[in-house]
Amino acid sequence: MAVKKELPVLDRRQRPLGELRVSVTDRCNFRCSYCMPREAFGSGHRFLPRAEILSFEEIHRTCRVFASLGVRKLRLTGGEPLLRAELSKLVAMLATLPDVELALTTNGSLLESQAGALRDAGLHRVTVSLDSLDPDVFRTMSDSDVPVARVLRGIEAADLAGLRPIKINAVVRRGVNDVGVVALAKHFKGTGIVVRFIEFMDVGVTNHWRPADVVPAARIVERIAAELPLEPCGEQSGVAKRYRYTDGTGEIGVIASVTEPFCGSCSRARLSADGHLFTCLFATTGIDLRPALRETSTDERLEAIVRGAWEARADRYSEIRASAPSRRRIEMSYIGG
Repeated sequence: MAVKKELPVLDRRQRPLGELRVSVTDRCNFRCSYCMPREAFGSGHRFLPRAEILSFEEIHRTCRVFASLGVRKLRLTGGEPLLRAELSKLVAMLATLPDVELALTTNGSLLESQAGALRDAGLHRVTVSLDSLDPDVFRTMSDSDVPVARVLRGIEAADLAGLRPIKINAVVRRGVNDVGVVALAKHFKGTGIVVRFIEFMDVGVTNHWRPADVVPAARIVERIAAELPLEPCGEQSGVAKRYRYTDGTGEIGVIASVTEPFCGSCSRARLSADGHLFTCLFATTGIDLRPALRETSTDERLEAIVRGAWEARADRYSEIRASAPSRRRIEMSYIGG
């Protein structure tokens, strides 16, 4: 008998549900100006009480439902996910889901001590946020006392543990760290680690975004290619445009979410640390999944809510940015970048 093939869950623009980003905490030990600026997330900010945060069992159950609906990539985010106690236990639980890639995005400050345990638990790969190699610029961007050397040691530890392929995410902001893009590219050239340069985005309402602060991805590529010749990679997939060094020593990527929006191919959903489902990084509100998680032991209701939310999705904020009305957007730190 032929095995029935499940049809993909599609939104109103025929985009499949393919990836879930799971925020395991809203806390972070950095105060990056583009994500959690100190003036908004300082001593007076109310972070989520422990009772409001999803348990590992609730996260696992939710991810199991998403996997049954077609999700093949789970990415753990925060805040800073490595601040969540015993995270490797959650990784081990999620690693039991069949045919699902398990990744993690981190600022790297705690990665050196946790990389081995995460790999042993079943994590496949990591992405590390690193905006500059210059200690002073790094301190300005992260607004923390963590030295950039610690992040670099974390990247080395992840590489040794086999959490590959490793990607570096660098948010580029004009007049702050844009002069260092070539240095970042040079540092990782030939290592197998791919640096992805990201246009500064207007996420949330606290990062004081201005169009003038955006360095277009095309300009970033030009700067790097002037010193390290590049050519487009033949195969393109995902949100990053990929370019390889002509001498065969690796590649870089650029994410042009402002100048060249890719809403048309976005297949990502986001789960906040307190169990709200968001279908866009620029959302205003989310759907609370906790009642379905905590009031019933069956998955049917949860699956119906997720399916219905995705099938009703028509988000395309980046495509209509210029004409979109001013609105209060959810902070990236709440649903994971």
